Amino acid sequence: MSSHGNQAVQRVQMATATTAGRLDWRDADGRWVLAVQGRWDLAHAEALRAAVEAVVPPPPPPPPGAAAAKGELDLSGLEAADTAGAVLLKRLADRLAAQGWPADFTGVRPAHAAILEAVWTVGEAALPSGRPLNPIAAMTLRTGEAAVAALEEARDLLSFFGLLSITFARVLVRPWKLRFTALVFHMEQTGLNALPILGLLSFLIGVVLAYQGADQLRPYGAQIFVVNLLGISVLREIGILMTAIIIAGRSGSAFTAQIGTMKVNQEVDALRTIGLDPMELLVIPRVLALMITLPLLAFYANIVALAGGAVMSYFVLDISVVQFVKQLRLAVPAQHLFAGLIKAPVFALVIGMVGCYEGLKVSGSAESVGRLTTKSVVEAIFLVIIIDAVFSVMFSYLGV
Repeated sequence: MSSHGNQAVQRVQMATATTAGRLDWRDADGRWVLAVQGRWDLAHAEALRAAVEAVVPPPPPPPPGAAAAKGELDLSGLEAADTAGAVLLKRLADRLAAQGWPADFTGVRPAHAAILEAVWTVGEAALPSGRPLNPIAAMTLRTGEAAVAALEEARDLLSFFGLLSITFARVLVRPWKLRFTALVFHMEQTGLNALPILGLLSFLIGVVLAYQGADQLRPYGAQIFVVNLLGISVLREIGILMTAIIIAGRSGSAFTAQIGTMKVNQEVDALRTIGLDPMELLVIPRVLALMITLPLLAFYANIVALAGGAVMSYFVLDISVVQFVKQLRLAVPAQHLFAGLIKAPVFALVIGMVGCYEGLKVSGSAESVGRLTTKSVVEAIFLVIIIDAVFSVMFSYLGV
């Protein structure tokens, strides 16, 4: 055999185990064939990568302007392959083509065809290096990935807000498109049915605030100012904030779960098929119902929290209900009530929008429904607190 023949029979062995991936050059009727054999998977990725980068085709490259010699990559001896192996095989073909030896894949088994085609169609992804990052680098990588994911989520949520605004405008122009039956139903679910739990928690919050305030003010003989503390904190911040958080956990999660289940059952696709807009049918009634009921719920929570504070003040501080109401009227002007209630429609819009947005993102599995339901609650509460902080700064700047 010639020197080229000696080079051609050179065997590139990637691992010592019998099942490890390897490459064999062979002569098939005067045509050089590179046989791929063994297991091409993540377990042998490092050795396979080195072998792929070191492989050299046996024939010399064609002279400039001449057609390249067509080669063949025989996969009939491939025992197993995963995504890492498929990426390496694609990289092998590209390397040989760059060296003047373009090759066709032959002998692909049906068991391997799907994963090979999927990887080659999508394109080469980053191949795991197999070497763990040090803790600082790993933390930096996770932080960067989380930041990019957060920015992408913010972009998509802003896009959904634009679509929601356009749909709202379309419904205002053509009000007969609004599903009033669905609107009333969701008002009952998000408003009336939330009264018991909201009332209980608001009453207990009022009791706790009055008791803690009394402990702090008792050494100074200023127990009567518990009413001031309770009235301003509840009406401006605590009442509406706690209402929004409770509704985000109760109704926002329900929106995601309901719409997500419809996505899993392909009901949303069926609506689009018959010409119905899911935004008009599913999103608008839920968001609008929440924007109507949340201000009423916030007012109800304020009253119940103040009642809890009045009860605690009566038993702990000997402040009668008449004294409590009189001090409340003197110390807390109506602007504090309105400063709290004006936030309610904005919070309701955010909670409803996030709940419906995450529901429409469900990708067809029960696991996706649970994961996105949890995500919707976290996002809604986070955005509510951020917006509440913005309102507080704005009110302080305006002197409200």
